[in-house]
Amino acid sequence: MTGAASASFTADDYEARMERAARQAADAGLAGLLVAPGPDLVWLTGYTPTAVTERLTLLVLAPGREPVLVVPTLEAPDAERALGASALTLRDWTDGKDPYAATAALLDADGRFGISDNAWAMHLLGLQRTLPGTSYASLTEALPMLRAVKDAAELELLAAAGAAADAAFEEIRSVAFAGRRESDVAADLAGLLRRFGHSQVDFTIVASGPNGANPHHEVGDRVIERGDMVVLDFGGLRDGYGSDTSRTVHVGEPTDEERRVHDLVREAQEAGFRAVRPGAACQEVDRAARAVIADAGYGEYFIHRTGHGIGVTTHEPPYMIEGEEQPLVPGMCFSVEPGVYLPGRFGVRIEDIVTVTGDGGRRLNNTAREMVIVD
Repeated sequence: MTGAASASFTADDYEARMERAARQAADAGLAGLLVAPGPDLVWLTGYTPTAVTERLTLLVLAPGREPVLVVPTLEAPDAERALGASALTLRDWTDGKDPYAATAALLDADGRFGISDNAWAMHLLGLQRTLPGTSYASLTEALPMLRAVKDAAELELLAAAGAAADAAFEEIRSVAFAGRRESDVAADLAGLLRRFGHSQVDFTIVASGPNGANPHHEVGDRVIERGDMVVLDFGGLRDGYGSDTSRTVHVGEPTDEERRVHDLVREAQEAGFRAVRPGAACQEVDRAARAVIADAGYGEYFIHRTGHGIGVTTHEPPYMIEGEEQPLVPGMCFSVEPGVYLPGRFGVRIEDIVTVTGDGGRRLNNTAREMVIVD
């Protein structure tokens, strides 16, 4: 998550992100934000510890104050080399000292703080023990849109990740499916993602025949047969930003029903995409895609949300789901991925990453959405 991704941004970019985060914290009525190692820390500072251990590392952001990174002394040299380090103060602590006391000196004793979802419980409990008057909310709950709107450089990286995933699909459709295990094809997909620049492969779902009815099927040793529908869902990180795409292929000629269901999902995916526009609520994307499937009589077989945000992680806010009234804003990126899952028979899912533009949406995946026949 470091390296090439960090090289795309400057110290000024990280400074602006930290300032924006502190402002959003104040607007949300928080005394500040506490950011542990993970995607939020990378996005805000460009820093990833070489190892996440029991030693406390925590970025403290508060309105009107300079950002401070509390870091173990033995990791301070690495932290100083992060691109965002020039926009913050490092406060290191040595083994044998109390890191919670050092952090407490930076916090309002009775403040409410947003804290990273992935912060260790021992660290949160240590802060609460030292400052019993403080209270905390998860960062996703308190500031769900913190990373949601991407700048031009982020959009470029996401587009490149999407193009790399597309290239992997164009290659995989020409390999043999019939007679091979799902795990063999999944290994091929992982290798292709890496060949096209991914440093991290997060998932390679290959769900054949009846396994396709499970949206999060764990790849196994089932041998793919002629006549199978096969759901392919794969992605990971390229230069620190995510890819995630799904296509459903068929081994040999499909039946009329299989083709009809595939066409239905393709129509639903198109309807979801066409609902993307600035100001529309996230739930409108879900409603548009879901209505197509429900009207065709398959509503009970569309069993998940229509989409999720993507950025420095492959799943993040916003979510395209009923009840989410967050308006779409240019620069948001998320998946549009309706599906139909017929238990014991087959499934179909078609997924693109989409970004909101000034007047609509733009797909970051551009491979064929029509049914692809494979051998």
